[in-house]
Amino acid sequence: MRYDVVLLRYGELALKGKNRGQFENRLLANVRQALADFPGLRVRRAYGRLLVELGDAPFAEVAERLGRVFGLVSFSPAVRTPLDLPAIQEAALALIRSLSPAPRTFKVAARRSVKNFPHTSHELNHLVGAHVLRNTDNLTVDVHEPDVELAVEVRPEGAFLYVESLPGPGGLPVGVSGKVLLLLSGGIDSPVAGWRMLKRGVTLEAIHFHSYPFTSEQALEKVRDLARVLSRYGGPIRLHVVPFTEIQTRIRQHVPEAYGITIMRRFMMRIAQGIAEKRRALALATGESLGQVASQTLESINTINRVVTIPILRPLIGMDKAEIMETAKAIGTYEISIRPYEDCCTIFVPKNPKTKPDPEEAAELEAALPVDELVADAIARTEMETLDWRARDEIADLL
Repeated sequence: MRYDVVLLRYGELALKGKNRGQFENRLLANVRQALADFPGLRVRRAYGRLLVELGDAPFAEVAERLGRVFGLVSFSPAVRTPLDLPAIQEAALALIRSLSPAPRTFKVAARRSVKNFPHTSHELNHLVGAHVLRNTDNLTVDVHEPDVELAVEVRPEGAFLYVESLPGPGGLPVGVSGKVLLLLSGGIDSPVAGWRMLKRGVTLEAIHFHSYPFTSEQALEKVRDLARVLSRYGGPIRLHVVPFTEIQTRIRQHVPEAYGITIMRRFMMRIAQGIAEKRRALALATGESLGQVASQTLESINTINRVVTIPILRPLIGMDKAEIMETAKAIGTYEISIRPYEDCCTIFVPKNPKTKPDPEEAAELEAALPVDELVADAIARTEMETLDWRARDEIADLL
């Protein structure tokens, strides 16, 4: 069956009161951005729905993109007809006949928002169902457990008929919840944290600490690839690459090994806060999960938090590793994250890291370092690049 339109549904937005229009406009813009490279395709708003008029765009590819647009709860490929009963009946018959395997039972579920349409929803169920039954063999009505439920929506834009609803990712439209700076390491956890923040509607930028030559260019490219995957869900991602070699070298020279990770994380937070202020981000986000490693005990989190005032969001804090890995596989970051290139968090790892660091002791150890000078220098030398999955695919097509 050739579908000509897709009905998009959204959930949480209906609860946003006076802000509903703002949320709907953002969702409309995000859907248009996701489908921008399909010539002839149009996206427009209808009451309580968005409509994608497919033109010549293949539904399968459009559906794959829509499945990544946060704010959508479901969508249905549909056939549109004029508000005319014979046209609706013929479209219903053609739709049922096109199904493979052929259903043995069906029901019609009609609803109408056009109250002056000459037939009620109940009448439509009978009129459409009877027409299908008269013109098919081996098909009966089952209103309780049908093989197929044929939906008929009578709307001002026309009548829409469909037999399936595909799940959307839910959440809020990216861009309605402010900007967050994600600490993106290259491991399994932080990309998942970024994805979960995007799902809550934030605009995401990322910061990565690069310790060349201790870490390789391949490690940095891995982070770029992870940012490109996230851009599939939230649009182009700005990545801030911080030169971190000098700071890690100083920490190794002047700080007891057991405190190395704690002091390193405190430097990261200071630098991230500085970049966030420059970029007008309102919070940091990390991929920390409570108790997973030495720097993720409550004592470590408390000691690390002490050096900044900006909120630090930890969307994975209550998840275990299996849950995080499952999500990483589902969103497409897992295979990139397990590439065997070390990041700055995995080099110089002490044999016995401090799991219960003390904030005052950490501050005393930092007194041996020119903290403000090192932080300011790292921020000044940070380079920003913009990553977009479309650009990468275009390059791949040329190779």
